[in-house]
Parts: sequence; structure tokens; C-alpha cells
Amino acid sequence: MTACIVGWAHTPFGKLNGESVESLIVRVATDALADAGVAPAEVDEIVLGHFNAGFSPQDFTAALVLQASPDLRFKRATRVENACATGSAAVHQAVKAIEAREARIALVVGVEQMTTTSGPEIGANLLKASYVRDEAEIDGGFAGIFGKIAGLYFQKYGDQSDALAMIAAKNHKNGVANPYAQMRKDLGYDFCRTESEKNPFVAGPLKRTDCSLVSDGAAALVIADVETALRMKKAVAFRARAHVQDFLPMAKRDILKFEGCSVAWKRALADAGIALGDLSFVETHDCFTVAELIEYEAMGLTPEGQGARAVKEGWTAKDGKLPINPSGGLKAKGHPIGATGVSMHALAAMQLTGTAGDMQVKGAKLGALFNMGGAAVANYVSVLERIK
Repeated sequence: MTACIVGWAHTPFGKLNGESVESLIVRVATDALADAGVAPAEVDEIVLGHFNAGFSPQDFTAALVLQASPDLRFKRATRVENACATGSAAVHQAVKAIEAREARIALVVGVEQMTTTSGPEIGANLLKASYVRDEAEIDGGFAGIFGKIAGLYFQKYGDQSDALAMIAAKNHKNGVANPYAQMRKDLGYDFCRTESEKNPFVAGPLKRTDCSLVSDGAAALVIADVETALRMKKAVAFRARAHVQDFLPMAKRDILKFEGCSVAWKRALADAGIALGDLSFVETHDCFTVAELIEYEAMGLTPEGQGARAVKEGWTAKDGKLPINPSGGLKAKGHPIGATGVSMHALAAMQLTGTAGDMQVKGAKLGALFNMGGAAVANYVSVLERIK
């Protein structure tokens, strides 16, 4: 253990009228420092996760965190980006600064504003997280990429529409309890399973309920070294973390295996000295329901091709043997790209400190999260436990 989360903040996710990238950054940075009881002057390192890719005209955003307080002026501030795993990239970068003893306290902010962009531009921006040379012409934009993955999975393992609808229904049911979620509505299995005017097919076998939402939002963490954290009100330690980068072109990989995800999980669990079954819960990257399905297999919950068992047999329900996405996941919570990974860490910390409210998993002692950029290209796992 080298670093601990000692404070956090989280905006609601959704269409946030009247907000800007700057206002969202300032809001969560201010609130996270207050939550940790840390004065801005005590911060040594600032890391901002902001994907952007055309969503915001302001494309040099690291120093916007300084707007939260004059006492942040002249601090080191860096923006990082790794597609949809941008938030976790920022978190891991801050932890590295602490491990290197370059910082005692780091402030991490993740942000995205997407809803002010038109639909066609959103699609074009998201496709920048694919291998544009080969994949930019796939119908349906980024949804089309995962629609293609779902179609190939169905060809190999049979129609999984029931399982995908169960995943969507589970996450929407969980999202009702999440005060930050963009969609707090229990849609039910039948609605998610049935094609309708309100739930049309979007790409391949994926319907609207299989796709995460376009969102605005921000989250922030204050991270400190263990010695400092133990003097503070609360401390959620990084028991282990792993980052695995895979080839960008899907053609260079077996896209149904999410091998980078699998390697990241194996490394993180080995470093933590635990098995998957030791975890109390997992927050995983369900940008599309088929992603969550394949992630069950990649994390080792089921053998390849048998991910449907995990949801059909209730393993991943909030009261199951391994609750997955008790927050509602990206599916219900929303997916403001740069904020997602930071949000996952904040929500996991809430679970482990018993402050998750109606989202709370009973007796949560050890949690983990998986945040993914692209189609299993950037793969981040964090294993967290409360030490104070």
C-alpha cells in the first residue's frame, strides 16, 4: 500500500444545463478538498482526466483546476488521456507520483461535457477512440464497433439477447439507488429485452438499452500517502493496481477475449494476494452490455463463452455472490468519458466506508473496479480496501 483515497466529490451525471468544463472542474475540486479536510496549499500534484476529442473548444484544460483556489497556483498540473479509461489513467498517474515520493497529497479531477455537442459530432468524436484507419467506416459509430463484437459473440456462442437484457435491467435497477445517476428508473427485463419504438436496435443485436448514455459530469479524489492518510478522517488504500495496454486495431486481436482486461485482472489480484471471490463488489466498464458480459469472462468469473451464467444465476446482482455495478454502472449512471474512472474510484470508496447510502453493498470490505478505453485497449484495474 502506497497511497490512499482520503476525500472525494461527485456531480450528478446527465445533461447539466448552465455548466461548463471549467465550472464542473472547479466544483468537484473544491468539494473533494473540503471532504478530505485538505487545504489547497497542501496539494503537491494535480492530475486532470479529460478526453475531449472535440467535445469542448477548450483543449488545454489542466490549469483550469487552479481556478478552484488561488492557493493551487504554481502547483504541478497535468492533463492525461486514455480514451474511456482517461479517469483511471489520471488516478493511477497520481498514485505513481505518491509512490515516487514526488507528492504527499494529489488532487485528481475527471471531467467531460458531451451533451452540448450534436449527435453526428458525438459519433465522430467517439470513433477517435477506435483504430480510425480500419474501423472509422463501421456503421453506427462506436456503438457499431460493439455491435460487431456482439454479433461475433452471438455467432460463436449463440444468441445472448436474454443475458444482455438481464445485464441492462440489473444495472438500471441498481441505478435507482444512485443519486448521481443520469437515469434513475427501473426499466425491467421485459422492456430491455423487447424491441420497441422506445428501445430500437442501434447496432447489430444491441438495442438502446444496451448502450451507455451521453453525459456531462465530473468527479474528484484527494489521494495521500499512507502515513498522511492515517492522520486523516478516512483512508481507502490501493491494495493493488494494474494498467495493461493492448493493440489498438481489433484485427490484431481476438476481440471476443478482452485479453488486456484479463491480464490486468490477473496482475492486480496477484499483487493484492487475493482471489476474485474475496471481493465484496466490482464496478466494471459496461459501456455496452456486451462489454460487461465479456468482462465476466475476462475477470475469471466464468469460463469463455459462459458469461451469461453469471447474470442468469444471480451471481452479479446486488445481493449475489459478487455484486457487479451496484452503482448502476455506465448503463444507468452515464458515461462522461473523462470522469468515468474517477467516478468508479469515488463510488468504490463510498462502498468501503459505508457511506454509499441506498447503493450500499452490505458488509463491503474489499472492492475492485475495471475501467476500459476503446474496445479493451486501455485496461485499468484497482483493488481498494479501507484502512481507516
